[in-house]
This record gives sequence, C-alpha cells and structure tokens, in this order.
Amino acid sequence: MVYQFWIVFLILSFIIIYCDRKYSMLRDTSVAVPQPYSWARVQLAWWTVIILSSFISIFFLKGSVPNLHQSTVILLGISAATTATARIIDISDLQTAGINRHQNQQGSNFFLDILSDQNGASIHRFQAIVFNGVFGVWFISTVLNNLTHDPCTLYKAGTQALTDCANDPISFIMPAISNNNLILLGLSSATYAALKTTENKVPATNPAGNAAAGNPAPPVPPAATVNPNPGGNAPNVNVA
Repeated sequence: MVYQFWIVFLILSFIIIYCDRKYSMLRDTSVAVPQPYSWARVQLAWWTVIILSSFISIFFLKGSVPNLHQSTVILLGISAATTATARIIDISDLQTAGINRHQNQQGSNFFLDILSDQNGASIHRFQAIVFNGVFGVWFISTVLNNLTHDPCTLYKAGTQALTDCANDPISFIMPAISNNNLILLGLSSATYAALKTTENKVPATNPAGNAAAGNPAPPVPPAATVNPNPGGNAPNVNVA
C-alpha cells in the first residue's frame, strides 16, 4: 500500500523541479546565471512535499481527511518563517548600495550552494541541512509504517495520546513531533537566519577587506612631477 505515497511524492517533486527549472523557484535572487540555490526555499519545499504527500496518501488509502497535529503545523510554520526572514534580508541587501552579495556568484552545484555562505561551506548550514534531512526521513518512515499498521501501538497504555489515537487513528498516521525536537529544528533555522544577516557585510573603512570581498581598493593618485631646472633642458624627476 505504500507505493501510493511514493507516487504522490514523485509527482510533487517533479512539479517542484519543473517550476525551479522554469521559474527558479528554489534559487536565490541573483544576477548570476545560473542562480545559486537557496537553503531557505529548499527547506520549505522539502517539508511541503513530505507533509502534502502524507496527507494525500492518507486521504486516498483511508478515505478520510486527517487532522494535522499541532506539531506538524508548527513545523511548516518554522519553514515558512525561515523563508520569509531570508527574503526580507535579501531585499534589505539589495536596497543597500555598495554591497557585494555572494548570491551574485554563479551557482556551482545544488549541495554546495545550500551549504555555502560568503566564506564557503559553513557549519551552521550543515547542521540545519542534516537535522532537517534526518527528521524528514524519520517522518516518511513513520508515515509508511502507520499506513500499514495500527499507529496507536506507538503510544503507551493509559496515556492521553493513546486515548486520542483510539478515537481518531487516521489523524495519528502522521507522527507527532516532540517539543524538544521542534525546538531543535527551530534553533537551527533561527541560527541560519541570524547569521544570514551578517553575510555580505563588508566594512567600508577597510580597503584590504574590500579587496578580499571582491570590491576594488580606491585608486592611488599619480606621483607629482618636479623639474629641478626650469630654465634648462634637464630631464624631469619623478618624486613618489
């Protein structure tokens, strides 16, 4: 029965890829060709495809629409808020004169693009990608298991969760994410957004820093020319 999930998953993934190829839906705002991929947009697409695939599969296989668990809604909210924050930061950078945006560098490949900030591959982006990838795989695995087994067996006897599951088992096919795990994912996204505000910031009074970031240093004025013998034919002497 689980093949229906993968059919929906592949269809939605194809739509996402097609829209990216045609409209650059997963890419940063950039003058580069091709534009580099945006981690915030990829993260939102990742969770949207997973949760929507689960929702549609449950509807077709069980004949009923599940109620999304509060943790699932919060998870989508974290992804949406991350994308919105990243977009606001990009707009601010675009409106600031003299900024050399690293997003204007040509995209190299998918994984390197989402891993990299102005200094190259970064640990905070790596952390966010790993956490979201692992939890996404866990979410899919749990949904596939619950589509063919009773989801209520995951809960301890005598708990309120078991009672709620017994009353509406379809709504528990998608797993509930614990508060600590949501905090972990939220902190990873918040760290990404906070450090994104520091990207593309180059001190205006540091010529060496400007040159390192790709901004040329101000030109050096030409040396003065002095003629020690105005009345004669002596050659000019340059004084540095």
